[in-house]
Amino acid sequence: MSALLCGSMAYDTIMAFHDRFKNHILPDKVHMLNISFLVPELRREYGGCAGNIAYNLNLLGETAMPMATVGEDFGPYAAWMDRCGISRRYIKVVERTYTAQAFITTDQDDNQITAFHPGAMSFSHYNRADEVEGIRIAIVSPDGREGMIEHARQLASANIPFVFDPGQGMPMFDGADLLSFLDLATWATFNDYEAALLRDRTGKSLYQLAERVEGLVVTRGGQGSSLYLRDRCIEIPVAPARTIADPTGCGDAFRAGFLYGLLGGLDLENAARIGAVMGAIKVEHKGTQNHNVTLDEIRDRFREAFGYGF
Repeated sequence: MSALLCGSMAYDTIMAFHDRFKNHILPDKVHMLNISFLVPELRREYGGCAGNIAYNLNLLGETAMPMATVGEDFGPYAAWMDRCGISRRYIKVVERTYTAQAFITTDQDDNQITAFHPGAMSFSHYNRADEVEGIRIAIVSPDGREGMIEHARQLASANIPFVFDPGQGMPMFDGADLLSFLDLATWATFNDYEAALLRDRTGKSLYQLAERVEGLVVTRGGQGSSLYLRDRCIEIPVAPARTIADPTGCGDAFRAGFLYGLLGGLDLENAARIGAVMGAIKVEHKGTQNHNVTLDEIRDRFREAFGYGF
């Protein structure tokens, strides 16, 4: 039995500008902006929510089944998945498209200018979540709008419990859409900004929203996370990181740990604590899929952070 991960597979091209954007952008000329930045440092990372969650679940020893639509340029990522032992069974190549990709330029103040091309991700509805066999749990993470809606409906119809994780896809949905997702889902996860947007668009408190699911998690970066249940809120402490290298992908690592706990039948609090440990391990490394730890090492980090094992 395994976890189905509906979401994006993407390339992240990350460039470092060895200066500050503000030194090169004239405020009185923004209406006719035409500027070029020299970026001596460039790296290409494998990313996308489904890919990142799958990578972390694989480290935890669980079978991850990412479901995504990708472009004809997916070859290097496919080879990486094969080397990592991650299934490509539900990865569909859409002809005459590119795989989703982000182009991110960062300056010396950690300001970022990002361009995102959704590419094949826009065709995520080509996959059907209810045609997958042997799935115990699923997650609906950022993807094409139609795909997210259809996959949530299909999973609910098939009685497959799933986590609703809209992430960067939040702007695509209004309050009614978000309430519909919550009514279909079993659990939900948001970061603190997304949770604020959720409250604003639905007009409801997090306690009211938590009544629609079995558990609603709000991650708060270095401040830990909050688990909202129907009758109370449990604060989940952060797991200490040994160094801070790159926060990108920490949310996906957290969600992998949370899914691992759910798959193992743990209560929601301990599932979230495993998520905290996975986020701490990820933040110690640059990129979203460059950390490499064993399950025993993850268990040791959990014990160090919380004083008991799982």
